[in-house]
Amino acid sequence: MMKTTEKILVVDLEATCWENDGEYQRLHSEIIEIGICELDVRSGELSKNKGILVIPERSTISPFCTELTSITPKMIEEDGIPFADAVEILEKEYQSSHYTWASYGAYDRNKFQEQCREHGVDYPFGNQHINVKEAFRAASGLRRSVGMKRALKHLKMPLNGTHHRGVDDAYNIANILYWCIQNT
Repeated sequence: MMKTTEKILVVDLEATCWENDGEYQRLHSEIIEIGICELDVRSGELSKNKGILVIPERSTISPFCTELTSITPKMIEEDGIPFADAVEILEKEYQSSHYTWASYGAYDRNKFQEQCREHGVDYPFGNQHINVKEAFRAASGLRRSVGMKRALKHLKMPLNGTHHRGVDDAYNIANILYWCIQNT
């Protein structure tokens, strides 16, 4: 089921969101954090865990978004970079197009493809993508997919950091993925 390599890049995105997530908001939601973590498939070692804050161009960070992610407009103002620069970091520091990459569900892959098209930026990842949500469902024998937090609870693993922070969720997802690799 899963094709693996020596290392897998685990990615988790956070995007602008609103409490009443109507069609207008969904169409204008933008990436505000790219969480990334390298998983060594053989040893399970996690490295290069980083959160890249991204400046949204067409939307703002709502109070609801800050409450959910802990990302504030001030954090973006002080440490955020343009989306194209964030993609460049993925390409240069992580060689993202050369490795299998993974995310928890399809949202991250779809959102990244969408935002790359909108910004006229080359998609930084290769074709090999692992949907950890589905891999976990299959490896654990569950009938239905569960969220990341529930998967950690099922595995009796602690949730490290803040849930809905890309940098922390990427780390947690990498731990779930390593369990899946060991149990398939």
